[in-house]
Amino acid sequence: MTSSSPAAVSTSFRTLDLRGRHLSTAALKQAMPRAETTTDVASDAVAAIIADVRSRGYDALSELAARFDRVEQHRPLVPRAALKEALQQLDPQVRAALEESIRRARLFADAQRPRNTDLQIGPGANVAQKWIPVRRVGLYVPGGLAVYPSSVIMNVVPAQAAGVSSLALASPPQPAFGGLPHPTILAAAELLGIEEVYAMGGAQAIAAFAYGVPAAGDNPELEPVDVVTGPGNVYVATAKRLVKGVVGIDAEAGPTEIAILADAGADARLVAADLISQAEHDPNAASVLVTDSAELEQRVREELDRQIAATRHRERVATALSGPQSGTILVDNLEQGIEVCNAYGAEHLEIQTANAEEAAARITSAGAVFVGSYSPVSLGDYCSGSNHVLPTAGTAAFSSGLNVTTFMRAIQVINYDRAALAEVSGHVVALSRAEDLPAHGDAVSVRFSS
Repeated sequence: MTSSSPAAVSTSFRTLDLRGRHLSTAALKQAMPRAETTTDVASDAVAAIIADVRSRGYDALSELAARFDRVEQHRPLVPRAALKEALQQLDPQVRAALEESIRRARLFADAQRPRNTDLQIGPGANVAQKWIPVRRVGLYVPGGLAVYPSSVIMNVVPAQAAGVSSLALASPPQPAFGGLPHPTILAAAELLGIEEVYAMGGAQAIAAFAYGVPAAGDNPELEPVDVVTGPGNVYVATAKRLVKGVVGIDAEAGPTEIAILADAGADARLVAADLISQAEHDPNAASVLVTDSAELEQRVREELDRQIAATRHRERVATALSGPQSGTILVDNLEQGIEVCNAYGAEHLEIQTANAEEAAARITSAGAVFVGSYSPVSLGDYCSGSNHVLPTAGTAAFSSGLNVTTFMRAIQVINYDRAALAEVSGHVVALSRAEDLPAHGDAVSVRFSS
């Protein structure tokens, strides 16, 4: 959507030229464009917020809502009537889009449920693994520069598919809506049957979920959760890092990223549009083009200048594209391009090359991979059926996107009879002595002594 009077906004889309350079894995990761603001920068401020919420509960939440969200708040729990009203007043086209997004997300989430394993190692020797949902989860939906009902779906649907019995959702209070979250967020929650919704934002919401908040006045107890999930800014990501271990988390999903691996045959118009689509989220968003074609780079730059001038959030986009986290990475060939993409570990990685499926099959580090010209990141944001809560800042190297198993635990069950234990008792005793833990072996031997 464009404004009535588009104006040019200057942007500087940087270039990192890796042609003719053969960097080690460590050097390549170090060279990748990244935002200057990291979780390390925010750690002290976030730790103070977490400590404040833990010690002062609802009083701290009220003061932080005034400080960060500019609302006067005494009861963050959203009334049921507000949820119902939000759904009743929802635009029918938006409701239809949300319902289709939910339908597709449920299909994919249902297919992800893991199977239990029951294995007989030998006669009387049985080992099993069963998957159990966590009891309670806290789902965070950002609400700063944009409105994210899609994130309600992405958080709630896999948790429901996992069988979680208690779900609480938090989204920042909005001055324009009387201190409640945006009504479209509330409508999406009501559509999914979520009754426990809080007007809480930022690090304070993560702290409240992780540690709980005691009842005070007319505020009921906010019971602590087992897992916290959801995307957010650097402060939300930092808070999730600091409470990890107290609760489980999905990933440290900070400001959004897109990387596009493209060759000379890619459509510069589409590449530019997709880079802009993610830059629209946040001034700290990252948009990266990886290509072996200097000609494509030039065409993309021309398209960026043209399309940025026509987009609504042009200043935000220009800031993101001009930041150290964005730019073009020039490579010698597709082989080096794939190496760069695996080192970068993008939240969203588009493949716009000849034989895109073959290139995509060689990607080992990414939150989600979008293959070909007709699988843009925007599709994954809303209606592909996949989940858009994904690891950022290179954490895709060891983290997964939000999925059903995020909300489940695998419990192993061991069931041996006497004969089966006797068969391995000598091995247990031998290994216990090798580790200088003889009582371990004795615990087995005593079962066969008279």
